[in-house]
Amino acid sequence: MSELEKAGYKSIALDIAQRIVSGEIPIHSKISGRSLLAGQYHVSPETIRKAIGLLKDEKIVSVSQGKEITIVSDSNAYEYITKNHYLKSVYSLKQDLQLLLHQKQELDRNFESLVKEIIEASDRLQNIKPYKPVELKIKPQSHVIGNTIANLQFWQNTGATIIALRRGTNVSISPGPHVVLREDDVIVVVGDEKVYEITEQFINKMRA
Repeated sequence: MSELEKAGYKSIALDIAQRIVSGEIPIHSKISGRSLLAGQYHVSPETIRKAIGLLKDEKIVSVSQGKEITIVSDSNAYEYITKNHYLKSVYSLKQDLQLLLHQKQELDRNFESLVKEIIEASDRLQNIKPYKPVELKIKPQSHVIGNTIANLQFWQNTGATIIALRRGTNVSISPGPHVVLREDDVIVVVGDEKVYEITEQFINKMRA
């Protein structure tokens, strides 16, 4: 049984109502029959029948004797969403999650490409052997949180050079000494073969 089947026909009815209000399914248009809808939502035709029945009771759709489903009111669909705003459908949540995952993958690819370009373009960094960059995430309660790179004497304590800092979806290239580090920041450093171990121990040492 799929997640939508478990969530029930109410969740599917709400998702269809949301698609009507957004204009994805226009007024007076006819939507696919129950079997096709069942294929889209990956649930049984019986679950779709209940969902359409609920929309019909709310005067959002009409169903002919030939089982043709017609959209009759976007205002009723809006009222239905308003009454049931707490029931955001599993289908919509899944779509949101897929979009976020795609955006994260794209961000990671762009970030890796940018770091590679920085290293290739920097004569100074090319002299560091090996100079493969490593990423380190600042954990909660780390002593570096709230401190600047300069105050931490980062290079003196680790031997690592920070070449980039990622904060959420924003990337700073070669962040300056006055940048304040925050929880969940991801720093990209280069150095000798011991850089990862030394830097990881340094940045994630807990506050005293």
